[in-house]
Amino acid sequence: MAQSKLWTKTPTWVVYVAGLLPAAYLVHGVVTNSLGPDPIEVLENFLGETALQFLIAGLAITPLMRFARINLVKYRRALGLLAFFYVFAHLSVYLILDKQLDLAIIVEDVFKRPYITFGMIAFLMLTPLAITSNNFSIRRLGAAAWNKLHKLVYLAVICGALHYMLLTKTWQVEPIAYFVTAVLLVASRKFYPKKRKNTVQPVRKMA
Repeated sequence: MAQSKLWTKTPTWVVYVAGLLPAAYLVHGVVTNSLGPDPIEVLENFLGETALQFLIAGLAITPLMRFARINLVKYRRALGLLAFFYVFAHLSVYLILDKQLDLAIIVEDVFKRPYITFGMIAFLMLTPLAITSNNFSIRRLGAAAWNKLHKLVYLAVICGALHYMLLTKTWQVEPIAYFVTAVLLVASRKFYPKKRKNTVQPVRKMA
């Protein structure tokens, strides 16, 4: 199946620029004081949801290539780094603006609020992935070890989706849709069409 040259010719920097537009929108909202009566909550929710969207988009690249023959692999690193950028910004707003770096309250939240627990777990798993998302780390770790490490993204996305779903405290459609999508994308790894191996039949010696 032929794919549009739009996907193959678009440079990676375009993804970074487009990916930063949501952040620019938030900066504009802060500067113009147009985020509503609770800007901190708006910042937290918007940054967190945007991070989850980028994580899911990155997770969808392999299924798209395997099942639909749409090759967007060249953009996977950009999507992953953008996702971590928004995760880090989301966490920073929570720690600095929401909790004002009150360590006692933060620790209590982590242990008493499951959605905070899952969010912190996701952040801790994504951090080494962001740090090693470069060619130097691939050479340093070796391709096999690097690939094994980066499989943490599957669990991180699930934890991120759980974080969002439990945050709402009621069964709302949108968080459930994110969670189901994340689970299906992870599960789809088990159902990839297998490549046929060319097997060579052994030649029997004639008696």
